[in-house]
Amino acid sequence: MTQPHPTPEAPQVTVRGEGRLEVEPELARIGVSVRARGTDRTEVLAALTARNAEAITLIKSYGQAVATLETGALSVTPEPVRHGRGERVRAYQGWVHLTAELTDFSALGELTMRLADLEWTRVDGPWWSLRQDSPAHAEARRQAVREAVRRAREYAEALGTSLAALLELSDTGLTPGMPAPAGGMRMAFAAEATETPAPLDLEPQRQTVTAEVAARFTMAPPEL
Repeated sequence: MTQPHPTPEAPQVTVRGEGRLEVEPELARIGVSVRARGTDRTEVLAALTARNAEAITLIKSYGQAVATLETGALSVTPEPVRHGRGERVRAYQGWVHLTAELTDFSALGELTMRLADLEWTRVDGPWWSLRQDSPAHAEARRQAVREAVRRAREYAEALGTSLAALLELSDTGLTPGMPAPAGGMRMAFAAEATETPAPLDLEPQRQTVTAEVAARFTMAPPEL
């Protein structure tokens, strides 16, 4: 579609509008890694299977507080003898990585501590975020459009005229708040289980949502 060119009878103004919100997170993601190591491959696989099942059962026990639970990478690696010839294996090491997203933050602290208390289990996170369909995204876009209209009107008023019509509106960028890895925690593998620890007090990290639009308007001819 051919865009109309500005003329003295239909001058144009092009502006940008920005929207920015600070909102509470809607999701908390944690990473869970279970490990097994030993000299017998069959025993390592059995231990890895049992520990993975234990972690999954624990996470699922929190019901609707858990939005998603996914199994990521699986690795079973032989460790060769450091010295000597041949392909002799010193030990076997296995890993399974899980990712869980929670919507109920009141259960988050308890779950992370209980997971970290499992044998040979590591917990990473939490990483806070918003849902892809969060209303915050739409509100940031509306805020950006209102800001673009306000700016355009100010330019028109400075010329002693008013806006006539909208010619174009484009979304130049939307950046939702992202989880901050640096703010996460890491709990190392526990060699053996101990008494169940007290729940960890975790404060949600507020998320920044920004949107930006470009808008082009025609104006009534000003009297200069």
